[in-house]
Amino acid sequence: MNTQRKLIVALSLCAVVAVPNVASAVAVSGQGTWETTLQGRDLDGDLATFEAYYDTVLNITWLADANAGVGSSNDMVDGYSDGHMMWTSANAWAANLNPYGSGITGWRLPTIGPVDGDTSDDENISVIGTEDRGHNISAPGTLYAGSTASEMAHMFYNTLGDMSYCNPTTSTVSSCSGPQAGWGLTNTGPFTNIQSGYYWSSKGLVPSSFYAWFFGFDSGVQDRSDRSDIYYAWAVHSGDVGTSAVPVPSAAWLFGSGLIGLIGSRARSQPSKQ
Repeated sequence: MNTQRKLIVALSLCAVVAVPNVASAVAVSGQGTWETTLQGRDLDGDLATFEAYYDTVLNITWLADANAGVGSSNDMVDGYSDGHMMWTSANAWAANLNPYGSGITGWRLPTIGPVDGDTSDDENISVIGTEDRGHNISAPGTLYAGSTASEMAHMFYNTLGDMSYCNPTTSTVSSCSGPQAGWGLTNTGPFTNIQSGYYWSSKGLVPSSFYAWFFGFDSGVQDRSDRSDIYYAWAVHSGDVGTSAVPVPSAAWLFGSGLIGLIGSRARSQPSKQ
């Protein structure tokens, strides 16, 4: 078995061994940049909740529900209502979205671009983030740290601060050193239903018509797969969409209205100056 083949097998194993339970993933304050780079957006007219989040770094808006395709006509290709879709169906689902009857259309799947500037799709694989296939793409401390070429990799490694199975510091291009402590989907930020599994991107492999790119929110791997495989889909929208508003908790409203009442009462009780 040659070195390239060994690495492909290693990447496959990394994606399935001891994957953390997504149910244990929560919003982790201080991990990643999500608290400062994501801005809540309202889509359903209820300003007390956010149905999307504008990513100020990527200049895209992510649907708050990372598995909103559950129960859609594109779902259940495997006989289960779980959000799994083939690549063509996932793209169609996103393109036809009108979430919460907002009238906002034009949604899509996240894009994947060349992290190293090489616009040709090739077979090169790296576990330290130096190629488009592999682990740690855009991860802190790597050659292309903070790269926005892959929207999902940036979300995983930078916005949420999650980590790859392969330690980018102790690994080499072709050798995965892992698992590193704390790897996997540990922080979901403000989103709901992020699945610890593979998500389709909008990018098909050119010139091949058989493969498309995906990103794994389990081990942090990015690779391509047969378009007939069934993975999850997360809808995004280019630019900033939805209503920008900061909901004020009811307790704050009550406090504020009570304070205004006290001020007014005190003002009325003061004797007027002659």
